[in-house]
Amino acid sequence: MIGRMAKKRSVDYAVLGDWFEDTVATRRDLLALGLSGNTMALKCRPGGGWTRLFLGVYLLSGGAPSRRQLVRGALLRAGPLTFLTGLEAARLHGVRRLPEDQRIHVLVPHGRGVTSQGLMLVERTNRAWTGNMINGFPVAALDRALIDAARRESRLDVVRALIADAVQRQLCSPDDITRELRNLRLGGTALPRQVLGEIRDGVRSAAEAWAHSLIKDSGLPAPTWNVQIRSAAGSQLAIVDAWWEEVGLAWQIDSIEFHLSPASYSHTMAQHSALLAQGVLTVHTVPSRLKKEPAGVMAELQGAYRAAAQRPRPDVRAMLWRPV
Repeated sequence: MIGRMAKKRSVDYAVLGDWFEDTVATRRDLLALGLSGNTMALKCRPGGGWTRLFLGVYLLSGGAPSRRQLVRGALLRAGPLTFLTGLEAARLHGVRRLPEDQRIHVLVPHGRGVTSQGLMLVERTNRAWTGNMINGFPVAALDRALIDAARRESRLDVVRALIADAVQRQLCSPDDITRELRNLRLGGTALPRQVLGEIRDGVRSAAEAWAHSLIKDSGLPAPTWNVQIRSAAGSQLAIVDAWWEEVGLAWQIDSIEFHLSPASYSHTMAQHSALLAQGVLTVHTVPSRLKKEPAGVMAELQGAYRAAAQRPRPDVRAMLWRPV
């Protein structure tokens, strides 16, 4: 169809955008339709009707581009065999707990001369990667995308949040990420390696990871993380964030923000009542106190541990809980 337009050498600008995905076109394709470089330059001037997204890539509808149009433009600028990775890829895979970073990170084959510009972050690599089409875009596998995102993030809590969200919601497994780290052997992976260590210990959210760090300095015995509590008859009572088996003490990090939805938070509240009915002493902490009042939280846990140790252990059973 583009060939037929090229033969006519006459372009109807009102419908030109319909010929291209997301109304985004490259200079090469426009030249093939008979447009000149001067014409493109004029169209990108104020009032001309186009917007230049990247070098040699144009938004034919003009105005401010949508996120989708920016992503399309970055892929076109980067060239064939380009895949999205990093935060944009993680977003397309369904990861929710992502930092506010608008860069569009792309993987291109080693040796390609394209460079980063504007919001487009180019990474050239000769290491193999895999991916799929998601919403019309070529996207690297989530384990690779998470590593690429984490390598460019200096905040441990942010890395914890994005990896824990992906694992908790079963979008990928810790083993997938660990395997990819081992295969890639890239620099800048200290933070994702630390987070994977926490996850293997059972930590499933950024808030729980803060709690994990606090416990190390509390003088208390190490608890077991993410534990399923059942009654003596075998009924499930709750899944708690931390559990001290020797005294039957539970710890819950209570927050809608650090759980998946208000519905899951309501479910957590119901679990608390079930524990109380079985005589299980439970300490409740909101995530903000882990950062702002660690000494106060530590004192509460120490006091609760002493109180739990002075009474008979509740007749409940505990076992490790992991998403299936």
